[in-house]
Amino acid sequence: MVTSIMNLGRSGVSDWLIQRVSAVILALYTIFIVAFLLFHSDLDYSAWSALFAQTWMKIFTLLALLSVAAHAWVGLWIVATDYIKPANIRIATLTVVILALFVFVVWGVQVLWGA
Repeated sequence: MVTSIMNLGRSGVSDWLIQRVSAVILALYTIFIVAFLLFHSDLDYSAWSALFAQTWMKIFTLLALLSVAAHAWVGLWIVATDYIKPANIRIATLTVVILALFVFVVWGVQVLWGA
């Protein structure tokens, strides 16, 4: 069992729960987007703009964005701790991952809620 500073005090149960809840949210978001694409034959910029102008859709998209980041963090943390044995390389790799996920979320929030 890896007990490093990158663990952040999580347990296997919390990792499992994060993975499952985020997967359900992402599945629901994917189903919604696919259904929207199937039932809107005249899809153009105004249709997308009208959809994403609604507050509930912005919140749903933000939830999906955070779910992608959480799902990726848990998955990559598990893979890194299983397969990257030297601690300094593992910490460097996970630092790059968390920075990339942070930039992804900040950028996504800016695109979603920006002007």
